Amino acid sequence: MLDLTKYQGIIFDMDGTLIDSMGSHLQAWELTCHALGYPFDYDYMYSLGGVPTLATVDILNEKYGLSHDPDEVAKQKHQFWLGLNHQPEIITETVDVLNYYHGKMPIGVGTGADRAHAIEHLTQTGLIDKIDALVTASDVRHGKPHPETFLSVAKQINIQPQNCVVFEDTQIGYQAAQAGGMDCILVKDGKIQLKS
Repeated sequence: MLDLTKYQGIIFDMDGTLIDSMGSHLQAWELTCHALGYPFDYDYMYSLGGVPTLATVDILNEKYGLSHDPDEVAKQKHQFWLGLNHQPEIITETVDVLNYYHGKMPIGVGTGADRAHAIEHLTQTGLIDKIDALVTASDVRHGKPHPETFLSVAKQINIQPQNCVVFEDTQIGYQAAQAGGMDCILVKDGKIQLKS
């Protein structure tokens, strides 16, 4: 098992880190982009993983010179996502870490998903009862790469940021952890990336 004993708290991102849902979100974004005239670039959209939907719309509007209403785009993207009827599955490597340290140190989740979506996914996968704090896009003013999400989790689990480690699957999330003064372990394609 990964030795995290030098830390006092663990913070996980959700989509793409604990729960394998990035694929379905990217599918929903692809449908949304085609419907609304945004060019769709898979790698670029993946790089925005962790950015709240409304902020993603602002980024796309600016990048492509469009002016779609963020709330309307978010609703349409959510409808496309629901239509995919995706069943969330856990990412075994990171959930094994969560299970191992559950009860040994405080564990929180900091996600760019909205609160209702996060609670639904964490409940469906049986993870909701294993975490001590949940901070979502609905709870912060500044989404990732701003550190507010992870700093809020650290505050809720009552651990100083420098004593927390974050698990993330995107560079934006990595930047958020670093900006908050926390170490970050990247997860790529469901595998924990350990520096040699």
